[in-house]
Amino acid sequence: MRTATSPRPGSWLTSLFQIFSTRDDHAGFSTTLAIYIARQFMLSTLSMVLALTGLVSLFDFIDLLRRAATRPNVPASLVVKIAALHVPYYIIYVLPFGILLGGIVCFSRLTRSSELIVARAAGISAWQFLASPLACALLTGLLTTTGISSLSSSMFRSAEMLDQTYLRTGGGPLTLNGGALWLRQSDDGLVPHGVAILHAQDVHLIDGALKVSGVSIFRLDDRDRLILRVESPNGALGDHQWLLHDTSVLHPDHLPERVGDMTLPSDLTVGRVQESFASPDTLSVFALPGFINLLERSGFPSIRHRLHFQSLLALPILAGTMALVSAGFSMRPTRRGGVARMLGSGIAAGFALFTISKVAEQFGESGALPPVLAAWAPTGAGLCLAVALLLHMEDG
Repeated sequence: MRTATSPRPGSWLTSLFQIFSTRDDHAGFSTTLAIYIARQFMLSTLSMVLALTGLVSLFDFIDLLRRAATRPNVPASLVVKIAALHVPYYIIYVLPFGILLGGIVCFSRLTRSSELIVARAAGISAWQFLASPLACALLTGLLTTTGISSLSSSMFRSAEMLDQTYLRTGGGPLTLNGGALWLRQSDDGLVPHGVAILHAQDVHLIDGALKVSGVSIFRLDDRDRLILRVESPNGALGDHQWLLHDTSVLHPDHLPERVGDMTLPSDLTVGRVQESFASPDTLSVFALPGFINLLERSGFPSIRHRLHFQSLLALPILAGTMALVSAGFSMRPTRRGGVARMLGSGIAAGFALFTISKVAEQFGESGALPPVLAAWAPTGAGLCLAVALLLHMEDG
């Protein structure tokens, strides 16, 4: 509720009241107040994001040290390098919580100092003085999605390669060593819009080359009717083509015909096959759409990549939602009591939203929910909560 009376003449709030009451007649709100609240909000948010990032990075560094302790040949400098390469990834991870906690600190401090009370007494509603923090949160989320995510993907990819090489077994990010491979790709060599389905019984990554054995390729037309079957005891993935040795070709209703070595064009490279089995966090938001299309054409599962892409798109809205949630739980006047309970409820709501997002993510990865719904549902739930709280506080 708004305070109906103005501050007493001669008090320290009088000058503050006069400054906040200086409005732009065209905009309908105080520009000075908007800049002041935005500055306070960003300082609190950045401080909280840096503090949370440092805390998470410390635990990550301790975990890396524990794993490196079993490998005497791994120097401590390598552990520090891997931990440093993880920092941009953790910034993205903790950003929503940094905005939530930073907003709670900012708005509760402004409320205790009566600055927001003076602003509302000057006739400025909560929706007006929350416009600048909301814009800052949206801009921060947008810059994180477009800028920091690109930096994070590059650095996280380097960290994964170092981790796989020095701290784990397997020799690389390809998880199919010694396993089978199925993939589907376009094949216009025989008919337009044809399809080739490749099955390899064994796959190995040796010296940066992808070696396959026990290869069977089914070449189909655009109606999925078999045109040709290719059998080869071994082969390799070259530069945008499969190199097959000692190949036999089988036409429907014909005897096998030995043709020797042959090549089959492909959209894949060794790097792309490695990326397809690596974490989606190693790809930027700009590279994900094209790579998702490549995965779907090649028959690789793309659910994790689509879910990660939608999560990055939802990050700016989630950041704005957290700013509104923090305001809804922290602008209660101290004279009304129950401030500590409201602040605790705000922090609990943030962790509840985190739990909901992780549950939705698991449902999305399992295929029970579409990736779009799994990524956007927690953001929508938090936005509804924030709007309901602010409506109750301002107009209830």
